[in-house]
Formats: sequence, structure tokens, C-alpha cells
Amino acid sequence: MTMAPASLPWFARHELTLAWREWHAMMTGGRRARGIGLAIFLVIVMLLLHLLAFGLVAPWVKTGIVLDKSTLVLVTGTGLLFWTVMLSQALESITRVYYARSDLDLILSSPASSQRLFTIRTAAVALTTMALTGMLASPLINMLAILDGAHWLAAYAVVAALGALATAISLAITMALFQFVGPKRTRLIAQIVAAVVGAGFVIGVQAAAIIYYGNMSRFTLLQSAELIAAAPAADSPFWLPAHALLGDPLSLTTLLAVGVGALIMMIVLTASSYGHHAISAAGLSHIRSQRRPSRRSFKPATTRQTLRRKEWRLLQRDPWLMSQTLMQILYLVPPALLLWMNFGNSAGAFVVVVPVLVMASGQLAGGLAWLAISGEDAHDLVVTAPVTPGTVLIAKIEAVLIVIALVLAPLLLLLAFASPRMALIAAICAMLSAGSATAIQLWFRVVAKRSMFRRRQVASRAATLSEAFASIMWAATGALLAAGSWLALGPAFIAVLVLCLAKLISPKRR
Repeated sequence: MTMAPASLPWFARHELTLAWREWHAMMTGGRRARGIGLAIFLVIVMLLLHLLAFGLVAPWVKTGIVLDKSTLVLVTGTGLLFWTVMLSQALESITRVYYARSDLDLILSSPASSQRLFTIRTAAVALTTMALTGMLASPLINMLAILDGAHWLAAYAVVAALGALATAISLAITMALFQFVGPKRTRLIAQIVAAVVGAGFVIGVQAAAIIYYGNMSRFTLLQSAELIAAAPAADSPFWLPAHALLGDPLSLTTLLAVGVGALIMMIVLTASSYGHHAISAAGLSHIRSQRRPSRRSFKPATTRQTLRRKEWRLLQRDPWLMSQTLMQILYLVPPALLLWMNFGNSAGAFVVVVPVLVMASGQLAGGLAWLAISGEDAHDLVVTAPVTPGTVLIAKIEAVLIVIALVLAPLLLLLAFASPRMALIAAICAMLSAGSATAIQLWFRVVAKRSMFRRRQVASRAATLSEAFASIMWAATGALLAAGSWLALGPAFIAVLVLCLAKLISPKRR
């Protein structure tokens, strides 16, 4: 069927083509064998998640699901966990609509309507948000539908309504930022807000559970008698999403009308300003603001000092790094609170805190190491500089590890006040985890642009799996050492074995 150029269906096909190409490149790297392997992997993962969901909901269904306040609190709390993730993803995606599309100049300079383009791209953000959350929630929804009745399938419509509402709220936040702080600061603030929203509810629930019950289980808080007693009555409008999730037709219809209506209203109100804001955002990289002369006097520095400063400056200027790493740092708040609440008590809290610090170190180091080692936009300039490759690599590694040390230093200091031995264990295992992730990125380094940061896992599945397994094994080592068990030698040996295998199969070895 022939589509009229610049019509809504034509723009929809254009967006679907771009989305498919981006997803296919991100998941398979353009290789058919990887696509087949990915499909098999996803099927296996979904089966395992359904088995896990069965283990979670089967006891609940067996005892009988009664529509009382405890059920409404549990359903609403679980739904909020998913919705905050939806809101975080939608906010980042809406921001990318303005900043991260290379075809904007071409389309906006054509006779095509920018309002139609904005409508399709906003709808694409909403659909993507719904699809991802629906896929994550599908094991729970499907198991509840199988075990308790088909009325639970209404949860998919709830996901659609909340996805539309999350997109509308994200659009309102982005427009408010453009209005009050301008396009230059909107991207950074939107990323910070997205990271805080994405982790905020989970961290808040865990923090409350730690304060009142001494553990990190969010379900302990959601099932507590105090919270249930303080919640509104079962017939309160507050529980509208929960009643819709449980299959009530009137509540479901109302929620869909609110979510879709809010999205349509925001699109109508903001579509006319899309071209102006997109051009303002796109022009940031081409317009140099007047800089005041630096008050710092010139100080001679060694080559490695200069290279380290260069890497830190690039990390500081990276436009999308904030949202990629801030959430990992925020997830360190609950273990820090758990450590604070258990200060001077038994070592039980350390068994939780130490592996979390170790895992966070490995994940953060892996992302930063990729940016510093592989994501070098000025690769030709660095290669042709009068500096040895070894000096450049050492400076890059030092820059990454110093950043990790600065992030972990406050928590390690707090840990040292509670138990110097535990602080030493956490510091050593975190250093090993960060060093392992950095080494793996070094062995599998490729020449890539920093804009490919989200697709870095495509470069090598072996590197991704090796980095993940090494971090997990070092975290297990830290947990067992914190518990005083010599069984820690087992995961430590496996971690070393993973590193040796990664070195053996790395491109340099081949």
C-alpha cells in the first residue's frame, strides 16, 4: 500500500524502521547467528522467570486472594515499583526525542509537519515503555491468570494506561525544564530526575524497611500491619489502579481514559513547540558560549596527569553518562543505611553490605572503562600523539579506578568505623571487581564512538558475560569473607578462572 509522504502512517513506518534497526544492531550486532542465539536465550529466560513467578504467587493463590486492604496495599506497592521504572524510562526516552536523533535536521528542514513527527515519536516512546514493562511483568501476570483466573489479564491494559500516563508526565517535566532552565541544562537535569525516579521508590521502600524492620526486604514493609492500618479504606478512590489491576471493568475504563487522555492532551499542547525546542537542543553542540578566562594559573604536569585530567573532563562532559551511572550509585544508599542502623551490632549486615559494594564497583568500573578505553571519539588524534600507547592506557585505567575509589570512599570510611576488618574486605574485593571489569574491557577493547555506550554489550558477548561473572564471584567472595567462611576461596578461584578464560579468548590472544 502506497503511503502519502510525511503523513502519520508514513512517519510511523519511518519510526518503526529506525527502532527495528537500532534494536537489531543493539541485540545482534548485525549477525544472524547472534539473532538466533538471542531468541533461544530470551525463550529460556522467560521460562525461568515464569517458574520463578509461579513460586512467588502459588502460595498466595493457594491461601486465597481476598479483596481486602492487605491485598490492595501489596498490589499497589508492587505496581508502583513497575510504574517508577516506566516513568524513568519514558523521561529519558522523551529527552532523547529532542537531543539524540541525527535525522532531525533533515526532517525539520523539509516541508513535512514537525507536529506529526512529534506525535509519532511521542507515541513510539509510550509504546516502547508499555512493551518493556509488559514484558517484565508478564511472568507474574500470566501465572496469576493461570492460577487464579483470566481477570488478571486486565493488568496488561493497566500497563498500557500507566505507560501513557508516564509518557504524559515525562513530557510535562521536559517542557517545564525547557521553559525554566533552557535546553542546555534540560538534558542533564532530566537524566538526574530519571535516575532518581527510577531508583527512588525502590530505595525509599527499602530504607523504610531497614529503619522499621532491620532488613532490605520491600515486601516486609508492604505486608506490615502498621502500613495496612494506615492505608485508606478499601473503597477509597486511591485504590483505583489496584481495582483495575484486579479486573474491575469500571476502574479499568476510568484508568485508560485518564492515561490516554493525559497523553493526547500533552501532545496537543506541546506539539507546536517541538521544532523550536529540537533546533535549540541540536544547536548546543554547534554554538560556543562565551567562556570567562580561567583564574587558574598554568601549572606544568606530567603526561599521565594531563591524560587523566583529559579523561575526567570527557567523563564530566559526556551527555548521557549521568543516567547510566547515577542509578547504580543510588542503589548504594540502602546498604549504607543498613550499615548505619546496624552500627556496632552483629556482622549480619556486613554480609549484605559488602557484596553490594563489590557488585556496584564492578558494574560502574565496566561502564566507565568502556568509555575511557573503547569510546574514544578522538582515536586518531590520540594514536598520532607523541605519547606511547602504554602511557595512554595506564592513564585511562588510573582515571577510571580513581573515580571508583572516590565514589566508594565515604561508604568504606563508614564501614571502617563499624569494623576495620569488614572495610578491608570490602575494599580489597571492590578493587578486585573493578580491576577485573577494567581488565576485561582492556582485553576486548574496540574503536567505537562514545554515543555507542548503550550498545557496548554488542561488541562481545564474551566480554559482557565475563565481566558479569567476575563481579558476581568477587561479590560472593566478599560475602563469605564477611561471614568468616573459608569457602570464600571457591568463588575467588572461579573469578580468577573467568579472568584467565577471558584473556585466553580475547581478540589479542586470537
